[in-house]
Amino acid sequence: MTLFTKSLCSACQEIKREFDLKTIGVEVEELGPDNPEALAHLAWHELVETAEKTLPILVLNDSSTISDTGGIKCYLAGIVIGH
Repeated sequence: MTLFTKSLCSACQEIKREFDLKTIGVEVEELGPDNPEALAHLAWHELVETAEKTLPILVLNDSSTISDTGGIKCYLAGIVIGH
């Protein structure tokens, strides 16, 4: 799974604080001018337009996405409970 974030995104920071993403298998890709690989990965998932409107975006292993903070929190909480 991949979580696309930006450094100045308060919702992104909230999720990174609330969950131990590495432990539950989530790779964090921070979008910014110094990380063209993250933008390329975002484009590969066809999520550039979505990212312009809202972040964070969680891409699941089946390539489906969750792009609302509440939905991401619920999904990740379910994984934590399942461990």
